[in-house]
Amino acid sequence: MITVSIIEDDKNYREGLEDFINASDDFRILHSYDSAETALPHILVNPPAIAVVDIKLPGMSGVDLIYKIKKLRPEIQCMVCSFYDDNEYVFNALRNGASGYLLKDSLAHEIISSLQELYSGGAPMSRYIAKKVISVFRDKQPLPKLSELSDRENEILHLISTGLVIKEVATRINLSAHTVTKHLKNIYIKLHVNNRIGAVNKLNKLR
Repeated sequence: MITVSIIEDDKNYREGLEDFINASDDFRILHSYDSAETALPHILVNPPAIAVVDIKLPGMSGVDLIYKIKKLRPEIQCMVCSFYDDNEYVFNALRNGASGYLLKDSLAHEIISSLQELYSGGAPMSRYIAKKVISVFRDKQPLPKLSELSDRENEILHLISTGLVIKEVATRINLSAHTVTKHLKNIYIKLHVNNRIGAVNKLNKLR
């Protein structure tokens, strides 16, 4: 089972996350906390595979918690689940090491699917967040190719840069989602990045 820790100060929302994550076939809750200060020492000693972090927490913010987790336990994958969708929160969380960003209006099955994508090496985001992020790196000029990547990898990176999620990319180029995910992992390794944002950013630096 894939272990998950939740750091969320809204008791009702936290307990809802616990219930449907524990009810899934792939995941179980390892820790659940209402503050970053309470969570951090336990997470460092007994780390989960994934940390689901709210942005607005009492005391230390979720953004700062993600930074500390990634600095001290870089193997932990962090996913934000928050009401906040403004640029400052989104980009600070991603810069500090979050690999996914969901809004709290996401349905239970969407959160489980996002946890599966995150664990497989993807970078799940609510569609609104993905469009916001990609718009920072995209303009109307054709995307250049990166010499480190194969033609297929460049094709997948280009599609990801337009805001498509893994399943949509898979449908577009007639591959399985699993195969697209494997290509994405290879892209991240070759470009020395941790997520799709870093990969698209490298692509745009060639312009």
